Amino acid sequence: MDIQSLVVSLPALMMAVVLHEYAHGWMAFKMGDTTAYKEGRLTINPIPHIDPFGTILLPAILMLLGSPILFGWAKPVPINPLNFRDLRKGTFLVSVAGIGMNFLLAVLFGVLYRLIDSGYLDFMGSSILVPLAIFSAKSVFINLVLAIFNAVPIPPLDGSRAVMSFLSFRHWELFYRFEVYGFLVISLLLFTGVLQKIIYPPLILLYSIILGA
Repeated sequence: MDIQSLVVSLPALMMAVVLHEYAHGWMAFKMGDTTAYKEGRLTINPIPHIDPFGTILLPAILMLLGSPILFGWAKPVPINPLNFRDLRKGTFLVSVAGIGMNFLLAVLFGVLYRLIDSGYLDFMGSSILVPLAIFSAKSVFINLVLAIFNAVPIPPLDGSRAVMSFLSFRHWELFYRFEVYGFLVISLLLFTGVLQKIIYPPLILLYSIILGA
């Protein structure tokens, strides 16, 4: 990866993770929890959401090392499920809100890329369209990676909370207990390449469909 790719990809990743967390907070607010709002996190201003390591440093290191997947995170939005009007429904909708946001962003940037590729925006000039097309393609890829990765049902990823919402309440404690070891499991799966084998097939399929490649 060169400096040009770094300059284009980091803003795309920052947008993806910030709006991912905002979607969680917005949905929690709609479900009756005002925690994120009271703490000033129900905003698209990136500053309150930025995690210096997860949002900036780690992605930069991965790119400079030539990692095939750019990964990062923002500060988790504070949520108190006990404030939900419907605990089960609220838990599910808040869990999938971030994933849904990333899929939506992937589609929107895919539409922008297709408009550029089809020549509908040629009046803007190549000096603007070329970097915009690169940014759009990278945004599609990054948002799909985050959406598919977070959909994996391993605590504390969003997919696990979505699955948990369908189970009996007595099983919820098991999910919360397993969250302590979840990152170790995820790290092991990443290190062994198992997680990549799970993510790559739907990632490449959706990427090619959205961009029309």
